[in-house]
Amino acid sequence: MSQILHAYLLAYVYWLMIPLGCMAILMMHHLTGGWWGYPIRRLLEAGSRTFGVMALLFIPILIGMKPIYPWVNPPEEMTHNPNYHFKLAYLNPSFFIVRALIYFAILMGLAHFLNKWSREQDATGDPRLAKYLEGISGPGLILWGMAVSFAMIDWVMSLEPEWFSTIYGMIFMIVAALTAMSFVIFVLRRLTDDERGKEVRENVTPGQFNDLGNLMLAFTMLWAYLSFSQFLIIWAGNIKDEIPWYMTRAFGGWGKLAVVLIVLHFALPFLLLLQRNVKRRVDRLSAVAAMMIVLSVVDVYWLMVPAYEKDGPHMGSLFWDIFCLVVIGALWIATYFWQLGKMPLLPLHDPRFEGELQHEHGD
Repeated sequence: MSQILHAYLLAYVYWLMIPLGCMAILMMHHLTGGWWGYPIRRLLEAGSRTFGVMALLFIPILIGMKPIYPWVNPPEEMTHNPNYHFKLAYLNPSFFIVRALIYFAILMGLAHFLNKWSREQDATGDPRLAKYLEGISGPGLILWGMAVSFAMIDWVMSLEPEWFSTIYGMIFMIVAALTAMSFVIFVLRRLTDDERGKEVRENVTPGQFNDLGNLMLAFTMLWAYLSFSQFLIIWAGNIKDEIPWYMTRAFGGWGKLAVVLIVLHFALPFLLLLQRNVKRRVDRLSAVAAMMIVLSVVDVYWLMVPAYEKDGPHMGSLFWDIFCLVVIGALWIATYFWQLGKMPLLPLHDPRFEGELQHEHGD
């Protein structure tokens, strides 16, 4: 049973990355007002409206908390560890549930207002609504960062409660942003090929694809920077309470997977996204995005699974990992496209873009 629950947690965390990243990029767009966000705003908003189903899908994790997390019923040797004693007040089931409710309240509250005012902007064209969206996005990003960081500490890092890292939450923030950006670029490509996406094809320029590719490049570089920074700090410190986390992941089967991530999740996309002829062509950019979506699964897998499979990936558990990824993914994707169909594919009456669109159509 614990094997299935661990697989469920892995799949849940991966698919949660996309709505988390969608919300962050959406608020970045409202803060900057960049033209780059115009073609993907509706895709980001649809992602942010899936937190309701993700909250429901979190219930099995709460029910199966005891088999998943060793701190629920710790072995005697763990209770004598001074690092664990320090965390006893924080790592307890009741407080864990309360914190989860707070995280979802923050995320769903932000999603409510971001979508409510966007929908009203479509209907009324009130220029004040753009200011409302900008006003909530600043503090919203701070709240988002705190919620994501603490949620990943609770739900993922506490799989190994004796270990700790101050960069850990931020790594998952960047994983979320990179996965979400890759996902919306891939969906944007599908829309440009679809008859329903005619309006998107007419209003999205190669320059905007170039901007989206630059953002994906920035997130890729930031992922590599934070991942290497965490490794460098722990390697330089060489503290016995910290190095086991990397010792497990740097050798054997997990070490081979780490090399795959270095080459395919950083080096290859970094080189590809430096090229303008890749970023300005939606077919080529979406191929890179599809690769990053798959490699993000591998990244989350490498971060999480060694916590309970120390000697490398097991074929038996791999079946359940893939099964849960497919099932939760199917539920999330169905919810996503259902939400995407509820609003026009491009924003209406946004004062930041109306003049530019008229100019483009006039030309």
